Amino acid sequence: MVAARETTLQELLEGSKQYQVPLYQRTYSWTKPQLARLWEDVRQLAEDRVERPGLTHFIGSLVLAPSPSNGPAGVAEYLVVDGQQRLTTLSILLCAIRDHRAKTESPEHRERIDQQYLTNRWKPERHRLKLLPTQADRDAYRACVHATVQAGGSDPIGTAYRFFSARLIDVDDPDDPADIERIEDAVIAGLSLVSVTAQQGDNAHRIFESLNNTGLRLTQGDLLRNYLFMRLPTRADAVYHSLWLPLQRTLTAADLELLFWLDLVQRDARIKQSEIYAGQQARLDRLETEEEIEAEVARFTELGSLLATILHPSCEPDKQVRRRLRRLNGWGTTTVYPLLLHLFERRARGTAMSEQIATAMLYVESFFVRRLLIGRATANINRILLSIVTEMDENQPVDDAVRGYLSTGRKYYASDDEVRAAVASVPFYLNGRPQQRALVLQWLEESYGSKEPVDPETLTIEHILPQTPTAGWNAVLQAELGPDEYLDEVYESSVHTLGNLTLTGYNSELGNGEFAAKRATLASSGIAMNQEIAQLDRWGRAEIRDRATRIADRAISIWPGPVRPQPQRSAPARWELLDQALTELPPGAWTSYGDLAALIGSHPVPVGERLANHPTPNAHRVLRADGTISPGFRWPDPSITTDPIELLRAEGVAFDEHGRAHPNQRMTAAELAQLVAVDDLDLDTAATADDQRREKFFAQLDEFQPPEIVDGVRRVLGRWAELGGYLSFGAGDQTSCFLISANGAGSRPEIWPLTIYPSGRCEVVFQYLTRRPPFDDPALREQLRQRLNTIDGIDLPAAKIELRPSFPLAVLRTASGRELLNAQLSWFRAQLEA
Repeated sequence: MVAARETTLQELLEGSKQYQVPLYQRTYSWTKPQLARLWEDVRQLAEDRVERPGLTHFIGSLVLAPSPSNGPAGVAEYLVVDGQQRLTTLSILLCAIRDHRAKTESPEHRERIDQQYLTNRWKPERHRLKLLPTQADRDAYRACVHATVQAGGSDPIGTAYRFFSARLIDVDDPDDPADIERIEDAVIAGLSLVSVTAQQGDNAHRIFESLNNTGLRLTQGDLLRNYLFMRLPTRADAVYHSLWLPLQRTLTAADLELLFWLDLVQRDARIKQSEIYAGQQARLDRLETEEEIEAEVARFTELGSLLATILHPSCEPDKQVRRRLRRLNGWGTTTVYPLLLHLFERRARGTAMSEQIATAMLYVESFFVRRLLIGRATANINRILLSIVTEMDENQPVDDAVRGYLSTGRKYYASDDEVRAAVASVPFYLNGRPQQRALVLQWLEESYGSKEPVDPETLTIEHILPQTPTAGWNAVLQAELGPDEYLDEVYESSVHTLGNLTLTGYNSELGNGEFAAKRATLASSGIAMNQEIAQLDRWGRAEIRDRATRIADRAISIWPGPVRPQPQRSAPARWELLDQALTELPPGAWTSYGDLAALIGSHPVPVGERLANHPTPNAHRVLRADGTISPGFRWPDPSITTDPIELLRAEGVAFDEHGRAHPNQRMTAAELAQLVAVDDLDLDTAATADDQRREKFFAQLDEFQPPEIVDGVRRVLGRWAELGGYLSFGAGDQTSCFLISANGAGSRPEIWPLTIYPSGRCEVVFQYLTRRPPFDDPALREQLRQRLNTIDGIDLPAAKIELRPSFPLAVLRTASGRELLNAQLSWFRAQLEA
């Protein structure tokens, strides 16, 4: 017998209670995409509760069983049978809220939140925590609850704490003193859970097994179909064959569910895809007759044919609409679908012409591209797009209405001046998704109007100033250095900007070669952009900036800006991104002023001034490019007298006898971009291992590496095949090689430990392993790191265990290095088989 009731986090946590996660539960394993979804729900709920204070948002169930150890200590103990990931995440979020409010508002928030939601203050030590995770997670969780220096480590709990801390910084508006209070209120009182409690003596493990071994559940589309035909007692058969069956043949099951959500979201932008059935049922319950229900099914069928055209642009008869539709589909964001469906529905009703909806789609494309150019590709993008249908002016032509809506408010529809400033400084290659970056370059190239267009499938993004610079390239940059400038900083500020990027089908020919060697290949290219570059005699910072100016002017002419641009001469510095990156920077790592400047598209000097004069998280982890403390470093709080080097040492940063931090523990601009990315967890560049890519990889390897390293790589790859693995090859600037292994668990995703780049590095892909069992267990990833570090020449810092740190391929030059690496790969395979 079980008892179920709806409750809130406040009701669950207040009072003397302890929720114990049993041993048979997996360790905490939520990653950034799941954290991001929860955070967006909380943020939106806090916003919605301003106007509707009683609004709640259901986030699932919590199955509890009384603990067999319940005694007379006055603490009600429960085993968390199901829902521990959710409960742990919410508790970590409360820790982050507590620390943020204690730091930015009043210290009293620390004691208040601790006593109400996190600890049983006056109880014995074993009952002190209200949530007691599994043994493997307890140290990391205690560090967050007790706010020790170890809080926010590289484990999943530390990652979640840093993630939420960074998001709180991002949303905290200095002009709104109640915004974080609203976030806290949404978490403790607005999130709704169903608490299912078993009776004393029930077998908690059996309950857990039954919960996690059920068969296929009905989708929300299935539920809605069943509901509709339940409402058609006499017309069900006729309606099914004349209307529903054609709809079902037009769209897949997933597309049907998408259709029902799109229909709802055009009425209320806050409807989530998890609320499709409830939302449609509430709407349809108002209908009384079979004729009204049948009319709704007919309407769904008409909308379904429109959605099929959106999903498959080749069905669209109008040439310009088809072109714009293909480009928006290529961009890869489904949140534009509600607007597209609305535009197509307007055309079907005769209230919009094809020319108008094509122009409206151009404005949306311009909105996407200009945001990417200024480094704001994802900021509130979903909320903006989902609200456009309900908020744009219905009295205007649709194209004017779309442009007008996107031009108002804080939507980052960049003006011409902002585009010009950002193209010269923002690290374009580190922003947005890989296919979006490639599309912008492809569309720029198309604007040249070449009569012999190059097949985009054969092209990849090329850094002219290479990602791995040679001595010759460094000499070019060295000649341009000004007073007090570091070579590393000038390089980082230039290499990933749009002015240094182009498209090419000749990666292996270009490689890391000096500009004189690249010119001939670029001159013979069929790409107009490359022919322009080949006309220059040298390539350095000045040339990169000049090209950025030309590209900005071209982009402005292709993609129209907002109708009422804000008067602004330059793109504002992205200080919130700097704060987020530093909040995410784990103990045991450091970064430089130049790395941060490159990340946000600024300069090291204003970054240093910002850190010196504005309270910023983990500012002591920012050093000069050579790893030394800046002579001008000072704590924003004059009462702090701690030696920053001693604090960094306590956190795990190693310093040499000259006071320089170990370079291997430095987070570069590219690694900081990985750290703050939420959706960088898919194998974007991997593809089926075909002969062409395999040949390209080995051709690049032969070109870039000496024979002994090439031989070492081939031997390791051969051993991997003997272990039962196989190879896959990517389509990036370099043809990377992935050591893939079937996971042996049916539906589990492919898993790979290493990615080899011909330029001379081998990545250990901890970032991807966090989502692939069994290496989603942080203890197993840490064991892999330590095993690899036993090899001479490999030193992977603990602080980078969420990223993709690398080691030089030179490790494979010796037989001993190869044998040790092969031993660790054998161990990796053994964990999968176990």
